[in-house]
Amino acid sequence: MNKMIDLRSDTVTKPSQEMRKAMLNAEVGDDVYKEDPTVNKLEEYAADLLGKEDALFVPSGLMGNQICLNVLTNPGDEVICHKDAHIFIYESGSPAALSGIQLFPVAGERGIISPELVEEVIRPESAYYMPRTKVIEVENTHNRAGGTIHPIENIKKLRELGQRHNLYNHLDGARIWNASVATGISVSEYASHFDSISCCLSKGLGAPIGSIIAGERDFIKEAYRIRKAWGGGMRQVGIIAAAGLFALQYNFRRLEEDHQKAKMFADKLANSGKIEIDIKSVETNIIMFRPKTLKVEELLKKCLEDGVMLSTGSVGMVRVVTHMDVSFDEIEKAAEIVLKNLG
Repeated sequence: MNKMIDLRSDTVTKPSQEMRKAMLNAEVGDDVYKEDPTVNKLEEYAADLLGKEDALFVPSGLMGNQICLNVLTNPGDEVICHKDAHIFIYESGSPAALSGIQLFPVAGERGIISPELVEEVIRPESAYYMPRTKVIEVENTHNRAGGTIHPIENIKKLRELGQRHNLYNHLDGARIWNASVATGISVSEYASHFDSISCCLSKGLGAPIGSIIAGERDFIKEAYRIRKAWGGGMRQVGIIAAAGLFALQYNFRRLEEDHQKAKMFADKLANSGKIEIDIKSVETNIIMFRPKTLKVEELLKKCLEDGVMLSTGSVGMVRVVTHMDVSFDEIEKAAEIVLKNLG
């Protein structure tokens, strides 16, 4: 049987033999007592990389985002985010369910929210009958917009806005690694404009599980308490922390290859005239396109029968994500299969 070419997400990667060896040889201890040396090493390495005082290893990106929002807010508070933000669309209503907070989604092209529009919706402090605005949230890269990069100058303006109104800034940096590689801007420079950051190890970096949150020491101390309260206290978790550490040390810079694959795939389809695509939005490893010749569900079914797995994006859009487990040759083959099925 031919190997399936899985382009549904960069979460489908499997640990390499080198990563598995690091996991096998990991020194472990009880992390609830902060006695797992591999977890401690990962957290110290990540904090240094992100330019923050401290960091915390958590099981998932959703937990990472939600712990950060919980620490920064009180029940009844409000978080401003983009209308297609991951925390709004894909996190199962967790802000309300876990922290008693609500989200105020605002529009913005390619996942980017303008400081002017954000300032318009900040609640006045005198309006006791309204929720209190507490956090401005940014997603970089922006998943639903197609892996687009939030410009650093706009991030700086949002930070200035937050400080002017005594608000916190949170970064959903699940794929901040991709933004850094694509722009040359360090992850610590991006992170410096936020009070908290959550970033995934299990997407393009190839670890099987886990995310990192980072911020000031007191922030992480409270985050550690919330992680425990939500069932995230882990024991000999160095076995998987070793994979995350390996991912940061060896799989970070190679993300440029995934960006090249995405551009190659997008260019081939765009030149066919069989799809609608904003080619300028293909900045990292995610491609979003609208088929002209048939419905999304039909295209996905036909491609699956031919050995290519794709997923859906927003309504009427196909989502393709490149990653380390798919070669350049397989990307070219996948593009040819998609074109064939487009008719």
